[in-house]
Amino acid sequence: MDRSNLQALLLLLVLGLFSPLIESLRFELQSGHTKCISEDIKSNSMTVGKYSVVNPNEGFPLPDSHKVTVRVTSSFGNNYHYADQVTTGQFAFVAVEAGDYMACFWAPDHNPQITMTVDFDWRTGVAAKDWSNVAKKGHVDVMELELKKLYETVTSIHEEMYYLRSREEEMQELNSATNNKMFWLSLLSLLICLSVAGLHLWHLKTFFEKKKLI
Repeated sequence: MDRSNLQALLLLLVLGLFSPLIESLRFELQSGHTKCISEDIKSNSMTVGKYSVVNPNEGFPLPDSHKVTVRVTSSFGNNYHYADQVTTGQFAFVAVEAGDYMACFWAPDHNPQITMTVDFDWRTGVAAKDWSNVAKKGHVDVMELELKKLYETVTSIHEEMYYLRSREEEMQELNSATNNKMFWLSLLSLLICLSVAGLHLWHLKTFFEKKKLI
């Protein structure tokens, strides 16, 4: 296999591994409504995002009504990005907390109602790195750059496996604790039912004895 074919193979492999780490989408947002997109990010991972409102009339200025308010928060409620009444923007940060991060887009109310189209590109982990700058700063050739990408990808997958394993252990512990609680709750409910039934029998026996029916 010659050098060009090897480079192409490595590039396809890297792109295939990168694909789960990239979320690029286009969605519609009606005025007066909110659209939220979540991304599960592990701690100490780099994440970058950029968004823009699509111009409905190419060749003409973007209407003043086509503006959005954007907020990015963690599952703990911490704010990582906020922009009010903008047509385009971007954010970048290193996730301190592991969990679901939420990017919410809100469009102000208009009468009559309008529908905007938003382009949103969200990258995390290895895909969030600017490899073009890495190549320029390191003065590396194409092959070495692809190998660096491949190494970063394998490292990211390795860390992701440990992260998923820890999440699975947490879920197992939660399921075990829930099963124990349900067992004791069922036992308590059974004891209460038996106690109530016993009290009913005692009450009926006392009632019949007083009436001298038994």
